[in-house]
Amino acid sequence: MNDLLVWVCVIGPALLAEALLARHEVLAYGAAWRTPGTELPKGVPYARGAEPGDPPDAYLVYLDGIGKRRVRDSRDGGRLVKALLRGAPELRVLGQVLPYSPLADPLADRPVWAWLRRRVGLLLFLHNVMQIFVAADSRYRPLYNRALGSQIATQLRLAGYRPDSGIPVVLLSYSGGAQVATGAVDELRAQLGSPLLLITLGGFHNGANDIGRAEHLYRLTSKCDRIERVGTWIFPQRWRLLRASAWNRARRAGKITEHRLEPATHVGPRSYINPTTRLPDGRSYLDRTADTVIALIRAHHGTSVETDVQLP
Repeated sequence: MNDLLVWVCVIGPALLAEALLARHEVLAYGAAWRTPGTELPKGVPYARGAEPGDPPDAYLVYLDGIGKRRVRDSRDGGRLVKALLRGAPELRVLGQVLPYSPLADPLADRPVWAWLRRRVGLLLFLHNVMQIFVAADSRYRPLYNRALGSQIATQLRLAGYRPDSGIPVVLLSYSGGAQVATGAVDELRAQLGSPLLLITLGGFHNGANDIGRAEHLYRLTSKCDRIERVGTWIFPQRWRLLRASAWNRARRAGKITEHRLEPATHVGPRSYINPTTRLPDGRSYLDRTADTVIALIRAHHGTSVETDVQLP
């Protein structure tokens, strides 16, 4: 009974409020009431790794999961990005994109909501969860895709990317970031003309976005990842029965390759990005994930840098 009261009196109204506010931001973008931000906080670079003058073998944009609240933070404290930079110095990596804000407005920097969310921590996650469902909603999806695609394109330009240069762009997404990554494809192709490679890590998305203009999508997953499996169940476009869905068309076209990372889980001590728990080969789960991502990028783009990582 007490649990029911909590849901009715606290969580229910919070979910309703977040559902309404999530739509407001994408509509504000569409109506041009506010201009998306482009400035980064002092001391935060637009990218790290290879310098744009070299040029880098590829630009990698990391789209984090629902824990992303500001430019600097990520669910793992930036460990995955750092591991990628250590293992692949030929990449230029961006980790500042805000997947759950069409206006590129850091959640933690909004005074009123920051005050509320510090006192009701659950709202930090509810906000970003609701943004995923707004991005998946057919009424708002085209606008959301355009907003985030433009945000990513802008950050790439500021990081030194030259449109039509032919340098590949890799969208590496964790959890709900996959909804944004799959939706950004058309806008990035239109603005930058770049070859696009998508890598989803425990990707939670509805399968409705057309990824036909991307070169390929590598799906890193595990049978122990219950959260990703929920996404394959609740979104009909992910069901094999709906053969005409964008996801299934891409699958039949050979654009999707699955790599298993058992026994990884979505979160917890065996999560894909846990830096301490070890696999039988001695690597941490984080190291294996970073090694796999790097090997996929190098293999796909035929880079001359040698790698001894065997793909799963």
